Amino acid sequence: MTDIFELSDRAVSTLAVLDPMVATSVGIGGQDHRWTDLSPEGVTALRSFWSETKDAAEQCDRPGRREDVAARVLIEECNLTLAAIDSGQHRRDVNNIVSPWQNIRTIFASAPMDSVEAWTNVIVRLETIDQPLAGYRASLEEGQALGEVASRRQIEAAIEQGRQAAGPDSSFEALLEPFDQLAETDVALVDLRPRLRAAIDNAKARYGAMTDWFETEQLPAAPVADGVGEERYVQSAQRFLGESVDPQQLYSWGWSEIERLTSEVAAACARIDPERTVDEVMDLLVTDPERAAPDVTSFLAVMQSRQEQALSQLNGSHFDVDERIRTIEVTTAPAGGASAPYYTGPSEDFSRPGRVWYPVDDRTTFPLWEEVTTAYHEGFPGHHLQVGWQVAMGEELSRFHRTMVWYPGSGEGWALYAERLMGELGYLEKPDYEIGLLMSQMFRSCRIVIDIGCHLGLTIPADAGFHPGEQWNFELAVEMLRSMAHLPEPMAVSEATRYLGWPGQAISYKVGEQAIIDLRTEWQAAGHTDLKQFHAELLSVGSVGLDLMRDLVRP
Repeated sequence: MTDIFELSDRAVSTLAVLDPMVATSVGIGGQDHRWTDLSPEGVTALRSFWSETKDAAEQCDRPGRREDVAARVLIEECNLTLAAIDSGQHRRDVNNIVSPWQNIRTIFASAPMDSVEAWTNVIVRLETIDQPLAGYRASLEEGQALGEVASRRQIEAAIEQGRQAAGPDSSFEALLEPFDQLAETDVALVDLRPRLRAAIDNAKARYGAMTDWFETEQLPAAPVADGVGEERYVQSAQRFLGESVDPQQLYSWGWSEIERLTSEVAAACARIDPERTVDEVMDLLVTDPERAAPDVTSFLAVMQSRQEQALSQLNGSHFDVDERIRTIEVTTAPAGGASAPYYTGPSEDFSRPGRVWYPVDDRTTFPLWEEVTTAYHEGFPGHHLQVGWQVAMGEELSRFHRTMVWYPGSGEGWALYAERLMGELGYLEKPDYEIGLLMSQMFRSCRIVIDIGCHLGLTIPADAGFHPGEQWNFELAVEMLRSMAHLPEPMAVSEATRYLGWPGQAISYKVGEQAIIDLRTEWQAAGHTDLKQFHAELLSVGSVGLDLMRDLVRP
C-alpha cells in the first residue's frame, strides 16, 4: 500500500511540471522558464492529475495522526479543485485581483532574479508569454460559446489593467531596475539586456493584443448582472473556507457585527476628540501630516521596523519562531493590480524570504492609523508566521500540505486574529491604531453583508442604519465601504469590484477569525491557560479547511 507521504512528494513534483506558475509561486525550482497550459486541454490534464491523486490518496494506509492529516488534506484539496474545474470556473475566470490575467504578470515578482540563469528564465517567459495568454483565451472562448462569460464589470477591470500592462507604466518595465542593479556587479548580464528589452516589449504587445480581444469580443458578450446566485456562491465559499456555509445566517451575523462595531468606533473616536464626530475624527486621522509617513521610503521603513520589532520581542515569549523565517521583507507591489496590500510566502528552501507588498498607486503620503494593524495582518504574526511555520514544519506535514495548501478561512482568519492579538498584547499603543483595528473589523464585517447581499440579490434589513429595505447593488457596496469602512473612493471601488468577481472569498476573514476565537474559548474553558501553547497547536496544523482545523485543534 502506498505511503501517503510518498504520494504527497510525487504529487508536488508532478504538479510542478503540470503547473509551472504554481511551482514558481511556491519556490520550487526547475520550472521557472515554462508556462502553465491554461487551455481547455491543459485544464483536462490537470483534472486527470487531481482525480488520479484523489483515488491514490483514498487507498493509502493511515496508521497515525500524521498520515491521517496528510491524507485528509490531500483528498480535500483534490475534491475542491475537481469541483471548481467541473463547475467551469476556468471558462469564466476573469476578475480584478487573482485570475490568470493578473497571475501571468505577477509571477515575475516571485521568480528568482539573482543570476544569469535566473534572468534567462525570466526572459524566456517574457518571450513566450503568448503561450499562457493563448491558452487562457481558448478557455474563455470555450466559455463564451457556452454562454459563460464573467460579468461586464470584471471584463472592464481586465481591460483597464491590460492597458496599463501594455503602456509606459507597465509592471514589465519595472523588471529593468533589478536587472540593471545586478548587472552592475555581474558583467555577464550586460549582453542579455537588449534581449530583455525586446522581451519586455513583446510581453507588453501581447497584453495589448489580448486587451483588444477582451474589448471587442468578451465585453459585448458579458452580462451586466454581478451576482452569481446562491448555488454558485455556496460552492465557491466552501473552496475558500473548507466548510459548508449558510449564507443567510452569515448575512444576519454580519449586520449584528456592524451594529456592535459602530458603537465601539464611536467610543474610540471620542477618546481622541469628544467634540468631533466620527467622520471628523476619521478625516483627522487621514489628513493630519503628523499622523502620516511623508513619502513611500519613510512608510516602508516604518512598516519594516514594525515587523522586525514584533518578531524580535514576541519570539520566545509568545511564539517559538523557526530561525529560517525570522527574515521578512517589506516592498512596493508591481503596478496594475488591486489596491490592497498582500503577502507572499518564503520558498520551500527559504532562499526567497516572505514579503509584504504595498501598492503605492498615486499616493504621496501614507497615514498610519490603519497601516499598523495591517502590518501585523500581512506580516508578523499574521500571514508570515502562519505560512512560514507551515513551510518550516518539515516532515511533520506532508510536502503537499507544506507547499501547496492554503485556505483563506484559516489563513485570513489567523491574520485577522493576529491583529486582535497584537491589540491585546499592547502593540496598538496609540488611540489611532486602536481605531485602525476596529475599522479593520468593520471593514471585514461590511465585506460579509456586501458579498452575500450582492451575490444573492438580498435586501438590506429594515432596521439597518444604512439604506434600509433597498436591494444591494455595486453603488451601495461602494457607498458602504466609503461611509462605514472609511475607505478612499478608489479603494472602495476596487474592493467592491473584487467581491463581485471573487464570490465567497471576502467572508473568509471574519468567519475564520470567529472559528479561531471559538476554539480559543473552548481551549480556555477546558482549563488550558497557556496561549503560547494554543497558538503552537493551531499553527502546527497548517492552513487547512475550518472543519478539519476544528477536528485537529479542539481540546
